[in-house]
Amino acid sequence: MRSAVVIGFDRPLEIQDRPVPEPGPGQVQVRVQACGLCHTDIHAAHGDWPVKPTPPFVPGHEGVGVVTAVGEGVTHRAVGDRVAIAWLGHACGHCDHCVSGWETLCEEQQNSGYSVDGAFAEYAVADADYVVPVPDQVASFEAAPLTCAGVTTYKAIKVAGITPGERVAVFGIGGLGHLAVQYARLVGAEVIAVDLADEKLELARKLGADHTVDAATTDPVRAIADLGGADVAVALAVTPRAFEQAFASLRRGGRLVCVALPPESAGPMHLPIFDTVLSGISVIGSIVGTREDLAEVFRLHALGRTRVIAESRKLEDVNECIDDVLHARTAARLVFEF
Repeated sequence: MRSAVVIGFDRPLEIQDRPVPEPGPGQVQVRVQACGLCHTDIHAAHGDWPVKPTPPFVPGHEGVGVVTAVGEGVTHRAVGDRVAIAWLGHACGHCDHCVSGWETLCEEQQNSGYSVDGAFAEYAVADADYVVPVPDQVASFEAAPLTCAGVTTYKAIKVAGITPGERVAVFGIGGLGHLAVQYARLVGAEVIAVDLADEKLELARKLGADHTVDAATTDPVRAIADLGGADVAVALAVTPRAFEQAFASLRRGGRLVCVALPPESAGPMHLPIFDTVLSGISVIGSIVGTREDLAEVFRLHALGRTRVIAESRKLEDVNECIDDVLHARTAARLVFEF
């Protein structure tokens, strides 16, 4: 099978012919139809984060395809099922996080395309318990970005506890941000989209943003203050400066939801203690979503409540695609189709 392989953090990905992996006990083999390119895949390929994957490995955690074989003991998935391979590839299932509905915080988790091989390949194996069925009404091409970009921003909007009429600022309109705008609208928020690129702001307007702020020419903190301040700011841009601006845009009692993960070299986020305490600000970390969250994301899309903006690409062009993402030359998500 063709696969895109990270062979070193300072080297381009390499397209290799590898043996098709066979499913072990409790696993399924999936013929991949589509897989999105997430910024996390780029961080993985470059070794940007403190806990690094071990080359060689295959990235990809927005994989969607059809089950072609099942391993020993698998009875709840069958050949022909269409499933999604998400970031949460495996969790222990018995720690307090897992049993309380926070499986994404499990300390024994395995992550697709990071600690185990992912879906930048024609075939992948995955834990049968952690693949998520894809409804017939959702095309594989659109299901792929929903598998991470969708569920990550959906969860961020969930944990923010937004009530109808609250003002939500989304910092960074791209693969994640274009979906965050839509989920915020679904819960009745007044949405402010913040980005540096005119085309991203135009996309946000088309998707229903009530206000847009061009952070390349305007101070977003001042612009949002002029609108009354944000009740919630969702930080999706991969720079600490954007996180700090998101914090500063909040009105009293506001909530900062931290989602994006900048490279370790970008440095820390600085928050003022007095402003945080005296203004009653909450700072919330939100990491992807659970299997149930992803099932809800798929159901909403099947009902026509969301739109996925994505471009089709070939796996052979993976390095050019990474360059396009890093230089903001994409409207939203890039998706490899097989």
